[in-house]
Amino acid sequence: MNIAGLSIRRPVTTVMVVLIVLILGFVSLTRLNVDLLPSINLPVMVVSVQYSGAGPEEVESIVTRNIESVLATVSNLESMRSTSSEGSSLVILEFAQDTDMDVAALEVREKLDMIRGMLPDGVSDPIVLKLDPNMLPIMSFAVSQEGKTDEELQVWVEDVLKPRIERIEGVASVSILGAKQTEVKVIVDPEKLISYGLSMDRVVSALRAENLNMPGGVAQDGQYDLLVRVSGQFKSLDELLDVPVVSSTGTTYLLRDLARVEKGVRDDRQYSRVNQHDSLSISVYKESTANTVRVAEKVNREIESIKKSYPDISVMTIVDQSKFIKSSISAVTSNAYIGAILAIAILFIFLKNITPTMVIAVSIPFSVISTFVLLYFSGITLNIISLGGLALGVGMMVDNSIVALENIYRMREEGLSPIDAAEKGTNEISMAIVASTLTTVCVFLPIVFTRGMTAEIFRELSITVTFSLLASLVVALTLVPMLASKLVTRQGFSKKNVTVERVTEKYRRMLEWALEHRKTVVLITAVVFGMSIVLLPLVGVEYFPAVDQGQIEIEVRLPRGSSFGETLEAVQRVEKMVSEIPEVEMVWASIGGQQLSVGMGVSARDQGSITAVLKPVGQRDRTTQQVGEEIRQKVKDIAGCQIQVNTGGGFAGLGSGMMGPPISISIKGQDLDVLRKISDDIVRVVSSVPGTREVRSSFEEGRPELRIIIDRQRASQYGLNVALVSSAVQSHLQGVVATRYKEESTEIDVRVQLPDDGVFKVQDVENVMVTSPLGISVPLKSVARFEYAQGPVRIERHDQSRMVTVSGDYEGRNFGEVIEDIQERLDDYPLPEGYFIEYGGEQEQLSEAFGDLRLVLVLGVTLVYMIMASQFESLVHPFTVMFTVPLAFTGGLLGLLIAGKPLSVPAFLGFIMLVGIVVNNGIVLVNYINRLREGNADLKRAIVQAGSTRLRPVLMTSLTTILGLLPLALGLGESSELQVPLAVTVMSGLTLSTFLTLVVVPVIYSLIDDFGRWFGRKLRAL
Repeated sequence: MNIAGLSIRRPVTTVMVVLIVLILGFVSLTRLNVDLLPSINLPVMVVSVQYSGAGPEEVESIVTRNIESVLATVSNLESMRSTSSEGSSLVILEFAQDTDMDVAALEVREKLDMIRGMLPDGVSDPIVLKLDPNMLPIMSFAVSQEGKTDEELQVWVEDVLKPRIERIEGVASVSILGAKQTEVKVIVDPEKLISYGLSMDRVVSALRAENLNMPGGVAQDGQYDLLVRVSGQFKSLDELLDVPVVSSTGTTYLLRDLARVEKGVRDDRQYSRVNQHDSLSISVYKESTANTVRVAEKVNREIESIKKSYPDISVMTIVDQSKFIKSSISAVTSNAYIGAILAIAILFIFLKNITPTMVIAVSIPFSVISTFVLLYFSGITLNIISLGGLALGVGMMVDNSIVALENIYRMREEGLSPIDAAEKGTNEISMAIVASTLTTVCVFLPIVFTRGMTAEIFRELSITVTFSLLASLVVALTLVPMLASKLVTRQGFSKKNVTVERVTEKYRRMLEWALEHRKTVVLITAVVFGMSIVLLPLVGVEYFPAVDQGQIEIEVRLPRGSSFGETLEAVQRVEKMVSEIPEVEMVWASIGGQQLSVGMGVSARDQGSITAVLKPVGQRDRTTQQVGEEIRQKVKDIAGCQIQVNTGGGFAGLGSGMMGPPISISIKGQDLDVLRKISDDIVRVVSSVPGTREVRSSFEEGRPELRIIIDRQRASQYGLNVALVSSAVQSHLQGVVATRYKEESTEIDVRVQLPDDGVFKVQDVENVMVTSPLGISVPLKSVARFEYAQGPVRIERHDQSRMVTVSGDYEGRNFGEVIEDIQERLDDYPLPEGYFIEYGGEQEQLSEAFGDLRLVLVLGVTLVYMIMASQFESLVHPFTVMFTVPLAFTGGLLGLLIAGKPLSVPAFLGFIMLVGIVVNNGIVLVNYINRLREGNADLKRAIVQAGSTRLRPVLMTSLTTILGLLPLALGLGESSELQVPLAVTVMSGLTLSTFLTLVVVPVIYSLIDDFGRWFGRKLRAL
């Protein structure tokens, strides 16, 4: 017994199986994690090494080159970039997409262990970090309180707010920006220091030697072994004052004789304001495996609880990724609902009977809910991509049921009983709908061969569409025939639909005309396909469509070495301008803190950042990109600083630091001066291209330096060396952390310094008193000379070659046009020998993605042909159906052109989907023509009858798919930009190919049949 017959004869069993799947589906839905995007594996690793006091060139030659040489042999390494800056080396390793990053990290650490002995003293142990989107905070808050000092608020945040958030399940860490770090200051009197013949080093050494807890071994006491421990850690600040400091002459002084001790804050010069009010900023980071929405919900509940306990505290949400995620998911879900309703409405319009409409419509909820079961066991989250797959497939879920039910009713009209009609009608078209489903599904199979972001993002969409369509196939072969045999009367499909009958009659006449004028039809088809060649250059290309996330990042950079006050003035000026824009809801400004772009864990006083949070999409008339353009125009006249405005539209969920700039041009060579000149020229060229924004070179002016050149001969006469001089200078200018003081459960730095009377001037540096081990004190200018200098801020390298990068953004034009103009202008640029240009950024990603997708397209077409050849048991008939594919491509390009959407990765995926979708109608049509011819019908009558009979199911399946995609194509809701190009491509391609298929496929079928008979006669004549 076949599956349809079993379902019909065992209706209770069928219903129970359906209910089991539905129950499992609902349970799975409650267990599925919700996120914005699929889990993205970035195969990128960072190696960070600190070498305090070394310049960029020293860091490059001593540290970076050694690290690069040993890491170049790491398995699966595809690219290696490095940045050598003052006191820091940063090496970024990019691996092949499927690399196990845990194994790669172990291998990297093993390689680094091999060169530890080659690195000089003072170089820190390398820190190896795997780059992860989870490194970005999921939430940020501004905390303020009336009537409390900054110090009191900071204590409350550190003692109450931070611990309560950190203990929440799924929270990895909480960072505080704008907080002042407490430290113990040992402020030494410089005059007493000189008169006693002491140096700062002696004070530091004395504190370090006294603040210790050391193990002494084991001593016996009768039958017990006692651990011996020397306890000398400071219990109170008064103990520091009693520390003895011995001079070079052997005289002992107490610390209280030459210094005072006090608690204070370190001068980090951090700044944090929200809506032009001072505040502390709290950023929450989630664990890599935790779910963003669930963690954010728990944090928000805890914040509300804290507000009730401390009503005088103000906690304002700055950024909450979960809100954007939930609104995006809600938008995709509502689009799927609307698409399903439109598809069902089309069914009712054609059938004019609610019962068969509902029998077919049951495919949608069953397919969707059963897909949730498969998603759960596949470990896939509910995100805009996986739900987008359901929304894309919602119209196609009824296709198989339409064909099955229509054939069942045809059998009923021929006089068969309900059970026989349901079984025979389903079996007759079972192979056809299996083949049509497999053609749609198989085009997604080659997605496994794609790499990079394309694979990471769209693999889940492919899986979701596949699951839902296979579920709809099972429904069409089991549930639909069972329901048809029980619920639907004989008159179900035979109700008169005057409009459909008129269309069918006109189509019959048109088909007869087309069979009489086959050359004309072929010529028109060729012209239509030729349009795609003309349309392609007009459409343009881009990597991914810009996503309106409602957030703008503004970076303010002043010249290197600018004071904190100058930076503060510039940031506040930009902050005020941004706050005046009506679409802006909140402005968060900060200076200092940890900035990944500067170097791992390094704060910058000459840089500030501003985050502008816009009102929700429904409450503003302009997009994020348009508001960003207004900000660019407002701040372009601010002199003395570079201001970069990033609208964050490159890709949802990933910061610009993760994805990199859209325009990226690398210049490689060895001489930094030549690289600088070339990069300056390229900046001018790129800036002159219409549509480019924020064009800059990575080669920056060096920070002004005051270099102290030691006269070794004169210094040696006083018993001094370079180490003693540099230690004295550091002690005088910024102090030295001698040890750490334990207070309750925390440890704070003990800094030995001179009185802080304000900013040190050059004359103060020249007069720094340096004390020798012999107790002799001399001014620094007696043993050194001073020079002003300026070197490179950083040296970049790519695959062990020096490099300077010109980067930028674009606005108002599609990426393909912009990059084409740039390449055209740079083709004529005369490069010196040994120097060359490489295009990265979006251009590199686009080329890689389109290359992979072209392979997927070719493989998809091949697989579709093979499935149809198996279905028809013919090598010729599949070619008949495949003629619809070029027509679909023409329709897709025409749709993109009308909608003003460039050809992007989602649009390309739409073309791949079209290969599997547009052949379905042709399969059903050709399959029926073959059946009629098996009954000895002549060719023309078989074609006309098959076309007329299959017109209604063809129109119904096509219109349900097209209207099911309509909400996605309209781009309703947040984050819908990702699905719009895909939906537009499939809609327009299917629309054009459907109407042409109804004429072209019969004509091609007749031509191939005539050719076969002619060829057969020739063979027989031989």
